[in-house]
Amino acid sequence: MFGLGKKRSKLGKWLDKRGISQTWLSKESGVNRNTINELTSGDSDRAPTIRTVQKVLKALRKIDPGVKSDDFFDL
Repeated sequence: MFGLGKKRSKLGKWLDKRGISQTWLSKESGVNRNTINELTSGDSDRAPTIRTVQKVLKALRKIDPGVKSDDFFDL
């Protein structure tokens, strides 16, 4: 039941497809929940910092070691 009716970013869609919660990503990455929310919604035009991207990717690689920043972010 993830992502129903919400506009989602590439990261948000990836999480939804795998049934991973934003709370899990926040805890595993050490990134604030509000920041994770911005990254997963399709509404934000704000680009994440390099450090935030590194933290998020480190956590996501626990699930899929092959993920790259290009999969989710236009840097």
